[in-house]
Amino acid sequence: MSEVKKIATREAYGEALAELGDSYPNLVVLDADLAAATKTGVFKKKFPDRHIDCGIAEANMMGIAAGLSLTGKLPVASTFAMFAAGRAFEQVRNSIGYPHLNVKIGATHAGITVGEDGASHQCNEDIALMRAIPGMVILNPADAVEAKACVKAALDYVGPVYMRFGRAAVPVINDRPDYHFEIGKGVVVREGTDVTIVATGIMVNSALEAAEKLAAEGVSAEVINICTIKPLDVDLIVKSAKKTGKVVTAEEHSVIGGLGGAVCEALSEHCPTPVCRIGINDVFGESGSAAALLVKYGLDGEGVYRKVKGFLEG
Repeated sequence: MSEVKKIATREAYGEALAELGDSYPNLVVLDADLAAATKTGVFKKKFPDRHIDCGIAEANMMGIAAGLSLTGKLPVASTFAMFAAGRAFEQVRNSIGYPHLNVKIGATHAGITVGEDGASHQCNEDIALMRAIPGMVILNPADAVEAKACVKAALDYVGPVYMRFGRAAVPVINDRPDYHFEIGKGVVVREGTDVTIVATGIMVNSALEAAEKLAAEGVSAEVINICTIKPLDVDLIVKSAKKTGKVVTAEEHSVIGGLGGAVCEALSEHCPTPVCRIGINDVFGESGSAAALLVKYGLDGEGVYRKVKGFLEG
């Protein structure tokens, strides 16, 4: 069996910006002294006159991006998720969200897989923060293929978009001819009848691994890839919940306010269904390798399998 190709979504993000630069002449990329880490340096190398290093001043960068959008530019402001959603929250809310400006935020190094950087940099709250801003679209790609599709879709969308990317290399699972991405639409990546696993980001791969293990025991799990956390594909989730009767959510984010919260809100209104939320359970992370942390917090394929099995048996 050939080895699965692994690419970090931040790598795909940087490549996408550089590839799309010619097609979007008004595209301007801003960074906060992290171009090498966020991979916007790829764009900077190709379009040096359209890349702005704002220094370690993330809040100011959001204000600059807001101003550029008012001049007809298409700004993408990039930094670590902890700084984009955390440090610069007020500016994102008041300068970008409130006037509903056409600004894109590329947040890299999100989630527990920031690894050795530890709890201070492992932003597991960013989706919750961005979900609370009216009109903010939130995209969280599962792999490099989806990451590139997200960037293109975000540039075409008129309004604020928060894009979430990871540091660690993750399996490429969407490398197929029929792959199609659309903002606000989820995708059933595996049909099932006994339980629905709604996953986002790198957890889609873990969900698929768990579904394989469950299948070996006679359990048919449906896996849905939700790349767009907001607006959520409520119709698809409700349809699957009605079919299976039980729903599990899986995210590399706090179980509070992220995908799990969004799914529970939707189901409570449209189709009350038992739900098990898999994610970071109201704790801060810790330093360690990305792989080890996924295992410790039960976010790898084995961990998701055990949680789903326990939920079904309970």
